[in-house]
Amino acid sequence: MNNITEITKRDIIDLFKKGYVESTWLGDTKVFYPYEGRLTEIEFLEKLYPLDKMTPKYDSRCQNAAEEIGHHTVVNANDWESDWIFDDDRFGLQKGSDIVLLNFLCAVFHPENRMEDGYWNEYFKKINALIYVDGYELYESEKISGRAVYEWRKLTPEEIASGRFLPFSLRHKNELKDRIITIPTIPQNIRTELLNLFNKYDDTLYRTDDTNCNYTISAKDAIIADMEEYYTPKAYLPPNGKYSETSDLNLFIIHNRQACVFDAIEIFARNAPDSFVSELNLLFRNAGLSHQLLGGKIEIAQLNFQTEVIIREVGLKELRDQSLTLYKSNNASDKQIAVEKLWDAFERLKTYYGGNKKTSVNEIISKMANGDDDYFNLLNDEFNKLTTIGNNYRIRHHEKGKIEIADTNYYTYFFQRCFALVDLALKYLK
Repeated sequence: MNNITEITKRDIIDLFKKGYVESTWLGDTKVFYPYEGRLTEIEFLEKLYPLDKMTPKYDSRCQNAAEEIGHHTVVNANDWESDWIFDDDRFGLQKGSDIVLLNFLCAVFHPENRMEDGYWNEYFKKINALIYVDGYELYESEKISGRAVYEWRKLTPEEIASGRFLPFSLRHKNELKDRIITIPTIPQNIRTELLNLFNKYDDTLYRTDDTNCNYTISAKDAIIADMEEYYTPKAYLPPNGKYSETSDLNLFIIHNRQACVFDAIEIFARNAPDSFVSELNLLFRNAGLSHQLLGGKIEIAQLNFQTEVIIREVGLKELRDQSLTLYKSNNASDKQIAVEKLWDAFERLKTYYGGNKKTSVNEIISKMANGDDDYFNLLNDEFNKLTTIGNNYRIRHHEKGKIEIADTNYYTYFFQRCFALVDLALKYLK
């Protein structure tokens, strides 16, 4: 994926190298933030790169990159210019793929690495604004010790064109239309519990209208009001179920499409505390919905494969079908996403008969082999080989410390091999 332009990369690098000017009533101040945060350069880079296996570039006396960096930045601290890494092509921050740079940035802002009393938050906002133009954003994926952990995600074409936040149904308009994204039915009892959550976290918001007059509105009432910025709120209103305009949030939630319910959640979350997000995601998990609210947006959840919940075949088929649609796209980055989705299906497949993967996989293979030991051994070997690929290669973009997939042709190989096994297995599962 190479959507981040050289202009954006240079702007990001200049920010680390040159800092920026912050203007206050006291005057202008030059602000800097080191990418390594509170770590040493080697401590930071070792989290992203196998320095002990990388060859030295400038000093043949050194055994590897770790020794070379230590010798010229610690032992002889002034040998190399500060922020030398951005000009060293071994690290791929100028000429490498988007994934390399994005993973680097996520590490910069990770709470284990960043300086909390430094200007990391200001840098975060500036860098997020830069990459947004090229189709990416950093978002809060979880918290560690109460501090935000960030991952990256690709923006939809609709978001890029709009240049602003779009609720779920508009953000994924074409994907929903083409059934690349499918949403499981949200039961009525879950919708009712959602309304209860809105009531629990309802708060008073202070706003200013177009005439500069101040007014108040409840966070719950603001859902419909804010939604009108995007489209006219409608619902399938009783008694005849006609899709009609409504200003009643209860009717909107209870009698509406799943995507519109997601819109309401995202709009409410913009003014809600972290505890609302936690309770909502718990509600979804308990209901068996494979979605989470992450960084203000509803996303497909990262599955916890240790769960004892038996996964339904329909979820596997949906993931398989979504991956196939993405794989057929002419966009190279979609093939990477297709492989990631397909490996999610593969991992979900392994827990089809329960949380114990070994027992579940044995049962799956037994059904596929129809009592033939030769085919059992063949299929068991294929399960093991695909598992090894998933463990060793960066199939999922958020994983670190794995072998990069540098050639897009490899995605074709990984996809076709994994798809063949998943598709075959689905023919035998009941």
